[in-house]
Amino acid sequence: MDLVTHELSDKKLTIFLSGHIDSNSAQAVEDEITKIREENPAEVVTVDCENLAYISSAGLRVILRLKKNVPDVSLINVSSEVYEIFEMTGFTEMMDVQKAYRVISVEGCEVIGQGANGKVYRIDPDTIVKVYLNPDALPEIHRERELARTAFVLGIPTAIPYDVVKIKGGGYGSVFELLNATSFAKLLIRKEKELDEVVGMSVDLLKLIHSTEVKPDSMPDMRAVALNWTEFLKEYLAPELYEKLHALVEAVPVDHHMMHGDYHIKNVMLQNGEILLIDMDTLCYGHPIFELASMYNAYVGYNEVDHSIAEKFLGISFETAVEFWEKSLKLYLGDASEEKIREVEEKAMIIGHTRIMRRTIRRNGLNTDEGRAVIENSRKHLEELVPKVDTLLF
Repeated sequence: MDLVTHELSDKKLTIFLSGHIDSNSAQAVEDEITKIREENPAEVVTVDCENLAYISSAGLRVILRLKKNVPDVSLINVSSEVYEIFEMTGFTEMMDVQKAYRVISVEGCEVIGQGANGKVYRIDPDTIVKVYLNPDALPEIHRERELARTAFVLGIPTAIPYDVVKIKGGGYGSVFELLNATSFAKLLIRKEKELDEVVGMSVDLLKLIHSTEVKPDSMPDMRAVALNWTEFLKEYLAPELYEKLHALVEAVPVDHHMMHGDYHIKNVMLQNGEILLIDMDTLCYGHPIFELASMYNAYVGYNEVDHSIAEKFLGISFETAVEFWEKSLKLYLGDASEEKIREVEEKAMIIGHTRIMRRTIRRNGLNTDEGRAVIENSRKHLEELVPKVDTLLF
C-alpha cells in the first residue's frame, strides 16, 4: 500500500510511513507492517517518518504494538509537527524518536574556522555551522555538544550548538549563533588587532582552560592518546629511540585539568568584546605539555616542510605563525628565562613530531615524496631531541 514501504539491509528492517495515518487507515497500515515483518524477519526495525504528515491516536497504537513485538524500534526523520505528537503522548520516553534534520547549503559561504574534524562556515550574519568531515558524524556531533555543555558549565566561554542540520551534498553540521563574531585569524589578517594583543587574549583564555579541573569520565585522557601515538611508531624508530620516547610519555602523570586539544587562532572568536572558544570535539584533560605540542604543530610543525600550509590553514604567513607561537609560549610561561622557554619548546616538539610522524604514516605518507619529507623531518627532530630530554614536565 502507498502508506507503507520497506527495505531490508544487513538484517535491519526499515519501514517507511507516508501521508496521514488515522482511524481510517491505521488497520491497513498495521496489516501491511505485520506482513512485511513476517516476510522480512529482523530484530532491529527503523521507522522512517520523513514523509509522514500526520498520525492519530489509532496510528500511535500501531507503533506501540510494533514496539511490544520488536523491542529495538526507532523512529527517524520525524517532522516537528509529528514529533510534537510523539512527545505529548510520551512516546519519546518509551523509544528513540529522532527529529528530521533541515537541509542547508554552505556553497559560497565564508570559512571562518577549521579544526581536525571539520570546517566552520558563516551561513548568515548571525549564524555559523560546523560541517564535519566524517559523513556519518552524528555520534561525533552529539559527543561534541556534550563536551561543549560541560565546558560551558565549568565557566569556559564557548558557543553552544542549538541545532543539527544535514548539509546539501552530504554530511551533517552543528549550528551556532555567533553575532558579529570574528576569528582571531581574521583579526590578524584584517589588521583589526595587533599581534601582541591577540596573543595576550589567546594566552589568557588558554590559562583559564588549563586552570579548570574536570571529572575523569567527562572527556578523554590526552596522556592515553599520546601513548597510542608513541606506540604506533615502534616499528618506525630505532629501538633505543622508541624506548626512550615511550618512557618519557609514560612518565607524564595523569592530570585532570582541561585542554582544548586543537587550540589555534581559527578556533577562538571575538564577539562584541567577548572571547569564545569553538570546535570543542577535541576537548580532553591532561598535562599542558600536550596542549603546547598541539599549538606548536598548528603554528610550526605542520608547516615546517611546506611553509605555504600556514597560509592555507591559518590564513597567515609561516613567519607570522612562528612569531605567534614564540610569543604565546613566552607569555604562557611568564617570567621564565630564554633557556627555560627553549627547554619547554623542545618538550612540546617531541610530542608534536610524534603526532605528525604517526599522522603522516597513517595517511599513506610513506608512498609520496611530500609525505616522506614530512616523516623524515619529524624523525630528525625526534632523533635530536629525545636523547637529551629527561622529562616532558615543566
